[in-house]
Amino acid sequence: MKGYIVEASYKIEDNKPLIHLFGRLENGESFHATTKYKPYFYIKSIDLESAKNILNLEYEDTELKNFEKQNLTKVYVDIPSDISDVKRTFETSNIGNFEADIGFIQRYFIDNDISGIIDLEGDYEKGEKGEKVNRKYINPVIKSVDPFNIKIKTLAIDIETDKNIKQIYSISLVCNDIKEVHIVTRKQVQDAIIYNSELEMLQGVVKRIIEIDPDIVTGWNVIDFDLKVIQRRLKHFNIPFTVGRNDKPTYIRIQEDFFRDSNAKIPGRIVFDGIALLKQAFLSYQDYKLDTVAKEVLGKNKVELEPDFWNNFIEIVKNEPEKVVKYNLIDSVLVIEILEKLNLIDLMIKKSLITGLPLDRVKGSIAALDSLYLRESKKRGIVCPNSSFGEREERIKGAYVMEPKPGIYDYVAVLDFKSLYPSIIRTYNIDPISFNEQGTIIAPNGARFINEKGILPGIIKELWKERDIAKKEKDDVKSYAVKIIMNSFYGVLANPTCRFYSLEMGNAITAFARETIKETEKLIEEKGYTVLYGDTDSVFVDFKAKDVIEAQKLAEETSEFINKYFTKLVKEKFDRESILELEFEKMFKVLMLPRGRGSTSGAKKRYAGLLIKNGKEEIKVTGMEIVRRDWTDIAKEMQWELLDRVFHKKEVANYIKKIVEEIKNGKYDDKLVYRKSIRKDLKEYVKTTPPHVKAARLLPKLTSSIIEYIITVNGPEPLSISKSSIDYEHYIEKQIKPIAETILNLFNTNFDDVISGAKQKSLFDY
Repeated sequence: MKGYIVEASYKIEDNKPLIHLFGRLENGESFHATTKYKPYFYIKSIDLESAKNILNLEYEDTELKNFEKQNLTKVYVDIPSDISDVKRTFETSNIGNFEADIGFIQRYFIDNDISGIIDLEGDYEKGEKGEKVNRKYINPVIKSVDPFNIKIKTLAIDIETDKNIKQIYSISLVCNDIKEVHIVTRKQVQDAIIYNSELEMLQGVVKRIIEIDPDIVTGWNVIDFDLKVIQRRLKHFNIPFTVGRNDKPTYIRIQEDFFRDSNAKIPGRIVFDGIALLKQAFLSYQDYKLDTVAKEVLGKNKVELEPDFWNNFIEIVKNEPEKVVKYNLIDSVLVIEILEKLNLIDLMIKKSLITGLPLDRVKGSIAALDSLYLRESKKRGIVCPNSSFGEREERIKGAYVMEPKPGIYDYVAVLDFKSLYPSIIRTYNIDPISFNEQGTIIAPNGARFINEKGILPGIIKELWKERDIAKKEKDDVKSYAVKIIMNSFYGVLANPTCRFYSLEMGNAITAFARETIKETEKLIEEKGYTVLYGDTDSVFVDFKAKDVIEAQKLAEETSEFINKYFTKLVKEKFDRESILELEFEKMFKVLMLPRGRGSTSGAKKRYAGLLIKNGKEEIKVTGMEIVRRDWTDIAKEMQWELLDRVFHKKEVANYIKKIVEEIKNGKYDDKLVYRKSIRKDLKEYVKTTPPHVKAARLLPKLTSSIIEYIITVNGPEPLSISKSSIDYEHYIEKQIKPIAETILNLFNTNFDDVISGAKQKSLFDY
C-alpha cells in the first residue's frame, strides 16, 4: 500500500531508537508505522585504531570517502544523542568526524532515499488503544516509490472567546465537507453542536478532531491564539491536549515577540499557520489580517459585526447564538478557501517531495540544499563535512544593476536570462566538491573550480528537468516550488549556517552574473540598439522599432545572437557547455523609467509600463509606491490613475489639482492611513524614532508587527486611538507631491507649477 509520510519522529525504547512514521494511505486511511534504525557517523579510517583504544563501539569499514578522498569508517552508537558525546570525546584526541550533525530522521530518509512517498509492505493491525489511526504497521518493508495523487485532509480551527480571553464559547471545525460549529449556549441553533458548558464543548471538540483525523491543522494565527487558548483552557480543567495520532499531548512553543514564528507539534499531524504559509510563498499584502487577505484573494469579506458586538458578546451568545455561529464558521471557511485558491498546502507538499524533507522542515532553504546534496553525495560514495556554523564574514556581493536612462519610451523589449544563477552554477561547475585551488575554471572574483562532474550542477539539472515537465503538465505549483528551491542555492552557499558555506563560492556566482549582464549590454549596444536598463538577469532594450511586431522580431534575433556568443565563449575558455539562455520575456508598448527624487539620474529598481500580454494591455509596476505597503491608499490610487493617463496620452494637471482640493476637504480621510512594520523591539529604536515607532509607543499594547497610523497636527497617532485633526498639508507635501513629480519631472515641469497654474501648456507639449 502506497502512503505519504505526514510526520516523522522517534522514541527511545529499551535504549534503542524506534522511528515512528505517520501519514495517509492511497486508499484514504491513516497509518502509523514503526521501524528500527541505528544512528551513526563517520571518522577517517586512519583514525580507527586510535578510536578503538578510546571507546569500545561498533565500527564498520566502508568504501566511502570524504572531499579529500580519504577512506572513512562508520561509527555506530546506541541512541542519537550519544553522537554528540562520542564526537566530543574523539575531538579531544584530534579524531575528526563527518556527517555527525545530521538529524536522526533526516539520516533515515537519506539512507533509504525516501522523499515522503513510500510503499508499505507487511502485516498491519487496527490501531490499538492510544493509536488513533486506521492501520498500525510494525517493522514493515518500506520502499521509496513514485508520487501518487495524495488526498491530504486539512482541518481549519477557529475559536471565539470573551474579550478578556478567559473562556471559549465557540469553536469551528472545517475539513472537506465538514463545516461545523461547537458552541456553549442554552438556545438551539441550526447546524451547530450545542453544549451546556465550556468543559463539555472542549471534550467534544477533542473527540471530534480525533474522529476527523486530519493530516494538517491550520487556521489564522492558529498557534499563537487558537491552539494556545485551547491548551490553556484544557489545562484549567486538568485535561491533556491530546488530539494527535497517539496519546502524547500537543506541544506548543510560543515566541513572545512577533519576529519569530511560534510552533506547535501534534503527534502524527502537522500544524501550519495560514499567515506563515503566505510569507513562505513570498506573498505579501497590505496587512495579514484575515479580512484583508480574503478580500484580495477571494473577493470575500468576513461577517460584518455590529459596533458593540464584542462588548455584548456573552449576551449575544445567550440570546442570539446564530450570529456567533455564522461569524465563527466563516473564519475557518475563509482560511481553507484561501489555502486552496493559492495552493499553499500543495506547494508545501511539492517542496517536501522535491527536497525529501519532512513537511515540518520544508520552509528552510539551507535544509533543502542539505537534503538534496547529501542524498546525491551518498550515491557517489562521498561523505560531506559537518556544518561549521561560523560567523558571517561579510555579505555576498550582489547583482549588477545598471543606472537607468530616465524617460518614456515606446516598444521596449525585456530580454531575460532563464534562471541565471542556477544556469551559472551548471555552466561553470560551481560546487562544494569542485571548489579547488587547482581548478581551471576561474571566476571573475578569483574562485577556482575543477572541470569534473559536480554534484550541485547535477542536482540543478534534474530539478530543471522536473520544472520543464511541470510546465508541460501545467502544474504551476510544482513549477513554482522548483523555482524557489533552485534560486535559493546561491544565497545558501554564502550563509554561515550552511554545511558548504563559502563566501568566495557564493561570490563566484554573482560575479559571473555581473560579468554576463555587462557583456550582454555591451554586445547589444555594439549592434546599434540602446539598453535602457539592466538588473540582475534582465536587460530593457529600445530597438527604435516602429511597432510591436518589429520590436519582438529584433528581440528574438538579438537573444539568439547573445546565446551563440556565450556558447562559443564558454567552450573556448573553459571547455564547458553553456547553459546560459537569454530569451525574449515581455514587451512594453510604453515604458517609464523615472528619475531618482531630487536627482537627474534614473532610479534603480523602479519602473512602470504598459505591458502587452496575450494581446491585451495592462499596467505593470515595479518598485514604485503602488506596490509598497508604507504608502497611503490615496497616493497609490493617484499614481495608478496618473500612469494610466500618461500611457494613454491624457492630460493630468486638472486631475492633480482636483485630488489636492478633495484631500483638503476631507474626502479621503479613510485613505490617509500609513502602514509600516516594526522590525525590532521598540526599546531598540534609540538613534532615530520613525513616525510609526512614535505611534506604536502610544498604543496600550503592541499586538501586531504592522502599525496603522495617521499624521495629525500633533504628530503621528495610532489609527485605533487617534483623536487629533489630520495634518492635510503633510499628506499633500509627502504623499501627493512626490507621486506627481515622478511623472511631471520627465516632462520638465513640477508639482508647484501645476498647482499654481503658472504654466498652462499641456503636459505633452513639453
